[in-house]
Amino acid sequence: MAFAHTGSVALVGVDGVVVEVQADLEPGVSAFTIVGLPDKALSEARDRVRAAVVNSGEKWPQRKLTVGLSPASVPKSGSGFDLAIACAVLAAADRLDPAVIARLLLIGELGLDGRVRPVRGVLPAVLAASDAGYQQVVVPRETAAEAALVPGMVVSGVRSLRELLALLGGEAPPEEEPESEEPALPGRALAGLSLPGLGVRGRAVGEAGCGDLADVAGQYEARRALEIAAAGGHHLFLKGPPGAGKTMLAERLPGILPPLTPEEALEVTAVHSVAGLLPAGRPLVQRAPYCAPHHSTTMPAIVGGGSGLPRPGAVSLAHRGVLFLDEAPEFPVRVLDALRQPLESGEVVIARSAGSLRLPARFLLLLAANPCPCGRWSRRGEGCECSPTMVTRYQARLSGPLLDRVDLRVQVEAVTRMELMDRDTTAESTATVAARVLAARDRAAARLRDTPWRTNGEVPGHALRTRWRLEPGACSDAEREMERGLLTARGLDRVLRVAWTAADLGGLDRPGRDEVRTALALRSGL
Repeated sequence: MAFAHTGSVALVGVDGVVVEVQADLEPGVSAFTIVGLPDKALSEARDRVRAAVVNSGEKWPQRKLTVGLSPASVPKSGSGFDLAIACAVLAAADRLDPAVIARLLLIGELGLDGRVRPVRGVLPAVLAASDAGYQQVVVPRETAAEAALVPGMVVSGVRSLRELLALLGGEAPPEEEPESEEPALPGRALAGLSLPGLGVRGRAVGEAGCGDLADVAGQYEARRALEIAAAGGHHLFLKGPPGAGKTMLAERLPGILPPLTPEEALEVTAVHSVAGLLPAGRPLVQRAPYCAPHHSTTMPAIVGGGSGLPRPGAVSLAHRGVLFLDEAPEFPVRVLDALRQPLESGEVVIARSAGSLRLPARFLLLLAANPCPCGRWSRRGEGCECSPTMVTRYQARLSGPLLDRVDLRVQVEAVTRMELMDRDTTAESTATVAARVLAARDRAAARLRDTPWRTNGEVPGHALRTRWRLEPGACSDAEREMERGLLTARGLDRVLRVAWTAADLGGLDRPGRDEVRTALALRSGL
């Protein structure tokens, strides 16, 4: 038989599209053609696959060879199709049973020596295969643990094409020779999983740089706002002079967030797998990610996209975690305003001429800013060298529509000498605050059990006003602020969300007037 086919997966953002890899051998001059919208890396598979097959001890068919990738209308990119192409070619040449590989889905890059190299995006690819009905998948051995996260999937991890051919033929696996006589370089086997130059990095709790909340001197109001933000998934804006502890507070926010649920962990792991940010030896991200891009980061690096294949940006890398924008007014205004849509919808839509791409972006936004360019402005006017025009222009870089989507605004005051030098035995640790946050999250989850929402920060305003009623007269202060024009309709909804979170932290069945006043004070920043 001169025709064979098997399966592989093309990644579109963080979603996978199952691709049928077909190989056809015809009499004629020896040639190798790949059709089906391949990119440059995939077109070069012709040379990689031919060298890998020959160096694995197999005979390359000297006939006209055409490899088709179907559906042909979906763009394919990357080197993850190498393994499927090689098996389809060998099956068409009667080296393998075509019926065996027709039920398989194969993912992996081939080296010229026949070794199977890892590729990024294995988890979303295997999830797409499972949804399409595949039950067995072959992946590089380094990513087998990641593929095994998908329930009900039989995963085979292979190191070389020779090993895969022996596995499919029912033979004993061959003994693999070392790559060279030189000592192995650290991380050499995982080189295909890391993608440098993204501009941002995720950081999980427990890694270097995540300290304890008790290390922060003073800032009791900011600590309280941090706890409410973690318990309800509310966005937070910290404004204060340099050295007050804004960055320290932000770095400790992931530590008080609850662990990711199994569904959330798969979502986050899929994004980080596509971006090449999965840590070695830890195929599943179980803690909330933390992304803190520099203020010079470009729009595609924040939102996602870029030339060629769109990549997840910082908003997607912070999915189910924290996106911290330090020195927020220094970011370009276009970048900041681009956050308005994902803050509302929990996803970002990247439009290109070839089509639109949706990426998850349900993150907790934490903004930090100085009050003025010199950082010493205050209502008392002491020590600031900036003119009123400079202060107004600097503060106006954060637009009103963006700040209207931020639930909590806290004025962080400078740390006093006594707070800094005296040991504060009343300061609560990260573990203590995290326990209260987890209890509040459980309380909210019980209330939202039969709804599509998980935290108070996701609940629409209409549901808050109609489905869950507050105590009588609890909203009188908020209604008065709205009548005076100091609170928008969106602002009122966000006040109600924060009030429910304050009630959950206090163990109350529903918010009262005190909880609404707390939410109003945190929103006004006074």
